[in-house]
Amino acid sequence: MKLLDCTLRDGANVIGKGFDAKLTIMMIEGLIRSNIKLIEMGNCLGIGAYEANHSVSPLTDKEYLELIQPYLSQADIGMFMGVKNANEKHIELGKRYHLNFLRIGANAGDGKAACEGIRLVKEYGMTCRYSMMKGYILPPEELAREAAMLESCGLDEITIMDSAGTMLPDQVKAYVSAMVKKVKIPVGFHGHNNLGLSVANALAAKEAGAEVLDCGLMGMARSAGNCATELAVAALQRQGELKDADLYRLLDFIDQELAPAMSEYGYRAPVIPIDLIYGLSGCHSSFAGLFEETAREKQVDLYQLIVKVSAIDQKAPTAELIRRIADEMRE
Repeated sequence: MKLLDCTLRDGANVIGKGFDAKLTIMMIEGLIRSNIKLIEMGNCLGIGAYEANHSVSPLTDKEYLELIQPYLSQADIGMFMGVKNANEKHIELGKRYHLNFLRIGANAGDGKAACEGIRLVKEYGMTCRYSMMKGYILPPEELAREAAMLESCGLDEITIMDSAGTMLPDQVKAYVSAMVKKVKIPVGFHGHNNLGLSVANALAAKEAGAEVLDCGLMGMARSAGNCATELAVAALQRQGELKDADLYRLLDFIDQELAPAMSEYGYRAPVIPIDLIYGLSGCHSSFAGLFEETAREKQVDLYQLIVKVSAIDQKAPTAELIRRIADEMRE
């Protein structure tokens, strides 16, 4: 199971068409430190959109590509590319700057227009991903047939996009199951949160055989946002997945750097890290004062203290228990 973090592409919709250099570097470094190393970035409408679609972001494609050069050995970094911009000029640009992947996107049913772009991405030696935008507009079996056609063009990975956040978990299972049966390449899922089901849908996709889940830090993306990266990590780790991802380091990054930076734009995560920890651990928030006081006194990590104590007593943790675990954490 992999997470493909789309904050630096889809997440840019919360402030415009792209993030500036400072935020781009901040997020890439925060993700890498947290061991989340599959990253999509750039203009929110993809490579080529700055000129072709008048999607003006703080940086041009070349400026984004120059910015990420120091990080290409530390993560698999790529860009999105709308099917109309999937031409040799833009694909060669990605190759020249050593992108790991390009992901072509088109509405469900319009896949034939992407075959030449897929061929060129592979010819230039990059991984080619594909997003079936508005995947719900076709029945599962028809969407799966289109996926098989795209696979035959040389595609490496295909993603079902719930672009309007309209799908229910049972629907997600049906779509992913049909596609997994039809293709041999990995299937991914990209869910928006318009019905508040992004995490549930991500888990449903995983249960049905999806191998890649799209996500965004603090849930950032167009409209109601994507499945939040931190929520996806927490939920999947409860199921024994994503053991390499460093959730505590990720939450610290959000608390200390990203959330303060995004507050300047009026953006706040739907679920803040401390509330995520209460859900992850099964700790009732009425015990917050006890935990916070002890963490300050003993100078231990609050989130890890909550999780460790709650693994012993979720019902009514005592001050004595909390202090004992805090002392053990200091040893």
